Amino acid sequence: MNYTKYILFFIVILFIAYSCANRAQGPTGGPKDETPPKVLKSSPLNGSLNFNKKQIEIDFDEIVSIEKASENVIISPPQVKPPDVKSLGKRVSVSFNEDLLDSTTYSINFGNSIVDLNEKNALKNYLFSFSTGNEIDTLKIAGVVINAEDLNPISGVFVGIYKETNDSVFLKKPFLRIGKTDENGRFSIDNVHKGSYKVFALGDVNRDYFFQPGEGLAMHDSIVEPTFSIEEMKDTVWKDSTTVDSIRSYMGTKFLPNDIILRFFKENKKRQYFVKYERKEPFVFSLFFNAPQTELPKIKPLNFDWEGKYLLQKNSTMDSLTYWLTDSLVFQNDTLEMTMTYLKTDSLFQLAPVTDTLNVAMRKARVNPKAKPIKKTATDLKALELKFSNNISSTFEIYNPIKLSFEAPLEEIDISKIKLSQKIDTTFKTIPFEWRKVDSTKMTYTINYKWIAETTYQLKIDSSAFKSIYKKTSNKLSSDFKIRSLDEYSSVKMFLSEHNPTAYLQILDSKDALLYTKQAQEKGVVFKYLKPGDYYVRMFVDENENGKWDTGDFTTKQQPEEVYYYQKKLTLMANWEFEETWDYKKIPLLQQKPVELMKDGSKKKDGY
Repeated sequence: MNYTKYILFFIVILFIAYSCANRAQGPTGGPKDETPPKVLKSSPLNGSLNFNKKQIEIDFDEIVSIEKASENVIISPPQVKPPDVKSLGKRVSVSFNEDLLDSTTYSINFGNSIVDLNEKNALKNYLFSFSTGNEIDTLKIAGVVINAEDLNPISGVFVGIYKETNDSVFLKKPFLRIGKTDENGRFSIDNVHKGSYKVFALGDVNRDYFFQPGEGLAMHDSIVEPTFSIEEMKDTVWKDSTTVDSIRSYMGTKFLPNDIILRFFKENKKRQYFVKYERKEPFVFSLFFNAPQTELPKIKPLNFDWEGKYLLQKNSTMDSLTYWLTDSLVFQNDTLEMTMTYLKTDSLFQLAPVTDTLNVAMRKARVNPKAKPIKKTATDLKALELKFSNNISSTFEIYNPIKLSFEAPLEEIDISKIKLSQKIDTTFKTIPFEWRKVDSTKMTYTINYKWIAETTYQLKIDSSAFKSIYKKTSNKLSSDFKIRSLDEYSSVKMFLSEHNPTAYLQILDSKDALLYTKQAQEKGVVFKYLKPGDYYVRMFVDENENGKWDTGDFTTKQQPEEVYYYQKKLTLMANWEFEETWDYKKIPLLQQKPVELMKDGSKKKDGY
């Protein structure tokens, strides 16, 4: 029997079945593309001389797109009329909308904006340069921009240079050349000509490339002279993303300076103007301003007389003012008519007096005409009581006073109706205390006593102990509380290796928020009564000795006060004291801040 043809037939059937099954799986697609686009050619060539056309064309080995060209593509010298940066297929074009300057080197830093179409692989930090003259400039100035107050890197701000040495040029004309900071705050100003330069950073809100009051900035105190050297450099060759294959040495060009540190800040200058008024109750109205004031507005009543008939409540910056009216003949007016003279910022950012006429009307609740009349209840009667709040909790901190806050200024206080008692064995014994007024409006008070740890206290306040200027009286209060054990606290003691009497140490929480501030002492600074947890230490040098950190000022050429971070996280446990001597200049400034606190300073809520 001839089996050969049967064997061949069987093989053919198996091949067909395999082919069908393989087609059912669909294409596998191969490995994922992780290769960025490559430049094939350009017109003109990168680094060309005597180029005077207004269009650049760059061809790539695959289809590309441009990601956020207005944000990522930086052209130097800066262009007041932004060029058109477009992609079409495998080509990127740059069309200038301004005449090119004679004998000038132009650089186009594409950043990471050029990506392939499918996988979005970026051609990182691609720089294209050309010159309209006979030579091309090749020097560089590089460094980092950090937030002056918390040392966080600042991304997305321009860093530029001027040939002029007078700082006033920063207010008058655009930068000569620019760079832009990346997510780590690093910047590079490329294709710089040999010479001497002033360096500034700018949070350029309106993209005009020079400073206007209100914008964030940084100033480098020294004149910079870029240069270069030929040095041995090392390059790491990787087997894969985690394994080093070898270290390759080669001779390369090192451009200097490459370590400029610019401390970015915003001046304590905001446009001053009146925002709004509020009158939620007949007897009180508030005025709100956009920025801190140095003096109170002058108010002249038009349809009422309030001389000696009001109390003023103000915050520390005087941009929020509340007027409590004490005469019913005044606050019975539906509308209080007045003129207000105050300082307002003019077009030159100077404060000038202006006068506004205000009609402060009472905000009335909307009434539903179809609603049925509601009988008065106990809730309505409760509205006649003087409301106040306190900070007492069942477990009370040993360092806290008792704080009482009232809804309106007080007219009368009967201290005899306030009793503070300490529990001894099973009974409460009345103890003396200090009653202290906190603010001039008579709305906040404290009860001070040197608490004993692990001891129970009781506060009792009889009804009618307090009466407001509107004749409302308070209800009674009774509250027991126990002082926390000292064993539940931790403490930190910090010494400076070289005592600086103008230094202030600060305790921060795990979110970099300020908790406590104390002036440095030769025998060390102690922060007591800290709850167990993670803490950090920051320091600032109080150069003007006003007890607080101060920002910089461009007009007076004043840099922001210096800030340092203790490089370690303090993990405090209960009943434990951390003690350390800190040499705050031993570690370079950029390496001081703990990495877990580091974040992009440009994303602060008040913005830059």
